[in-house]
Amino acid sequence: MEALKTLIQNMFHKDCSVCTDQEVYEALLAYTKKMLAAKGYQDGKKKIYYISAEFLIGKLLSNNLINLGIYDDVTEFLRENGKSLADIESVEPEPSLGNGGLGRLAACFLDSIATLGLPGEGIGLNYHLGLFRQVFEDNLQHEMPNPWITPDSWLTATDVTYMVPFRGFSLKSTMYTIDVAGYENKAIRLNLFDIDLADESMVHDGIAFNKKDILHNLTLFLYPDDSDEDGRKLRIYQQYFMVSNAAQRILDEAAARGSNFHDLDDYAVVQINDTHPSMIIPEFIRLLGERGIAFEEAAEIVSHVCAYTNHTILAEALEKWPIQYLEDIVPQLVPIIRRLDEKVKAKYPQENLAIIDSSQLVHMAHMDIHYGFSINGVAALHTEILKNTELHQFYEIYPEKFNNKTNGITFRRWLMYCNRPLAKYITSLIGDGWKKDAAQLKKLSAFGEDQDVLNQLLAIKADAKKICKEFIFENTGIEIDENSVFDIQIKRLHEYKRQQLNALYVIYKYLEIKEGRKPERPITFIFGAKAAPAYYIAKDIIHLLLTLETLIQNDPEVSPYMKLVMVENYNVSAAEKLIPACNISEQISLASKEASGTGNMKFMLNGAVTLGTMDGANVEISDLVGKENIYIFGESSDEVIRHYEKMDYHSRAIYESDADIKKYVDFIVSELMLKYGREEHLRNVYNELLNKDWFMTLLDLKDYIRVKDQAFEDYEDRTAWAKKMLVNIAQAGFFSSDRTIEQYNKDIWHLN
Repeated sequence: MEALKTLIQNMFHKDCSVCTDQEVYEALLAYTKKMLAAKGYQDGKKKIYYISAEFLIGKLLSNNLINLGIYDDVTEFLRENGKSLADIESVEPEPSLGNGGLGRLAACFLDSIATLGLPGEGIGLNYHLGLFRQVFEDNLQHEMPNPWITPDSWLTATDVTYMVPFRGFSLKSTMYTIDVAGYENKAIRLNLFDIDLADESMVHDGIAFNKKDILHNLTLFLYPDDSDEDGRKLRIYQQYFMVSNAAQRILDEAAARGSNFHDLDDYAVVQINDTHPSMIIPEFIRLLGERGIAFEEAAEIVSHVCAYTNHTILAEALEKWPIQYLEDIVPQLVPIIRRLDEKVKAKYPQENLAIIDSSQLVHMAHMDIHYGFSINGVAALHTEILKNTELHQFYEIYPEKFNNKTNGITFRRWLMYCNRPLAKYITSLIGDGWKKDAAQLKKLSAFGEDQDVLNQLLAIKADAKKICKEFIFENTGIEIDENSVFDIQIKRLHEYKRQQLNALYVIYKYLEIKEGRKPERPITFIFGAKAAPAYYIAKDIIHLLLTLETLIQNDPEVSPYMKLVMVENYNVSAAEKLIPACNISEQISLASKEASGTGNMKFMLNGAVTLGTMDGANVEISDLVGKENIYIFGESSDEVIRHYEKMDYHSRAIYESDADIKKYVDFIVSELMLKYGREEHLRNVYNELLNKDWFMTLLDLKDYIRVKDQAFEDYEDRTAWAKKMLVNIAQAGFFSSDRTIEQYNKDIWHLN
């Protein structure tokens, strides 16, 4: 650590021991960036370009220290100087570059690409203010800007610039890079494009801003509010800016490595992460045309370069843009898209296969499927649903393109960093081979009857819960019992993820306690989630949860036995505290709607037991751990799909025929709730459940209550529960993102 000591002295002219935490952070930042650069970067003839609207990378310092193999040395150096790495980390701002699972997955994938030594990079936008910073006031979500870019950050400016043409003007980009360290390997880069004219000062009244002022707003926010035409058009401006920069960079790099563009697929493969980057297909064709390649050949070249990942069957991720919007913003692409559509219609005249439908909507996913060489789902069930229902018509004509790549997570972040005591203990039992080969976690199965090991797992979990208790008090001001059961649902707030189902269970349990039926052990229900600013029913569900939190907190009969806490501004840093502490992991989406889920994997890896539907990767978790080590409830995906096809689900009929369900739903707008909540928002949730309930909350409610009660009962047999924990950890290796990326490379990318 002499080099670090010298660096601190040179930067601040004093010893580490008398530096502020901010100064030590800046020194560690400079030191780590220098070490990453010295290691060099992955290189090769053919390169993967992973293009995504978001990269939820989280704080980077400790993750980079781990991957560089110097975490322990730095920790000890700081300790010797009276400093704590945890305190230093608290200074680091969290990059506001992502929101949910899509972005976190992209971040994990970059880590694994680097760790496996594959040449590649991520490409996205450098959002100044992120999605938003969530603030709770009056039991309501309020959105505020979330600035994160400081003079000293992981961002490094480059001299790479491009001109991106729009109707009536062009914008000059600047490329910034963030190094992504591979574990005991070279780094790759996350390249983020920005505009020099971005003006954060134009934001007012929370996150309001002039959506028409593209010259100054383009890179301010991730997923700007698209509830009006200006917001929807801004999304298109952002997406085209991202892909035009990406395509120009890819062609420049390919040429520098010897490509004549006719052989572009020998030099580049593009993974389109959901439909946000789909315009890269016509943009490639346009740019190849500028380089003298005729349309037909250009379209053929691109169809061997681009691969598409579908992350969800929900409409918001299967984007459809009015052709007029594209005429207004990127008119240079419209003739290309029309020709691509004509080629499709000449072979496949069916309306449901068209790129441009009869309503003049451009279907981005359809373009990806026709002109990409690979279409993958992200869990076994999800891929089967794509093939058999949602994209069946495409599967019939392109069966060879469809494949499954079950998502994964990086164990460096989600175990080695966020749960170091557990990681250390696992290493003491089975060696450290699992850090590079997660399948070796299966060796833990040999300790299933070892009482000392089981007791140690329980002790590590208990310590993690104490840390989590402190974090929750700091975040919410609510004191929770570390000996209670931690039941946790932390994920993007969306109706299909069914936080409202969990809320109805809380109501059921509240009424049970009021009637004298107290739980064996106190229960703490923990939520964390942001709702998109224009997603009003999701924000109403947050209000329901916060109102329940207040009601319980103010009820002396109930609060000793049950607490509900909603973490404000849930992000990666919060997840790193919550996931190691979790006992029961809530993965309760309506079957057939969650493509994969990756939170379920992080919880499983840290010894939580899953409570969920047979949806997404829950299916594969269940297969791995066995039915006795997971809690499954609810109707199957096949049954749910049939309900949609027949349109025979009516929530009101369930409400009117079941007195218990009626009681729980009615409680939402009861006098007790209205004492702490606002009738408008509570009634919106109430009416949604009665009159629509698109994601079939009431259908699964009774079974959910039954199974969840059973899980709480089973928790009391501590040895049996520890065995469930051990099995889940031991079988989690399959969900390593290293495995996922190995499969992408073997089956799709063919990089080496």
